[in-house]
Amino acid sequence: MGTALVGIGLIVIVSLIVKSMIKDKKAGKSIQCGGDCKNCGGHCH
Repeated sequence: MGTALVGIGLIVIVSLIVKSMIKDKKAGKSIQCGGDCKNCGGHCH
């Protein structure tokens, strides 16, 4: 039972992180470019 709860918790956390990364990418932010794709010369896309 405890293992299932930990597994579900990890799935929820990872899905929230992925959702945040997708949202940031759509907003023009990227980890590779320091969060500002407008000034990186198009290397983020």
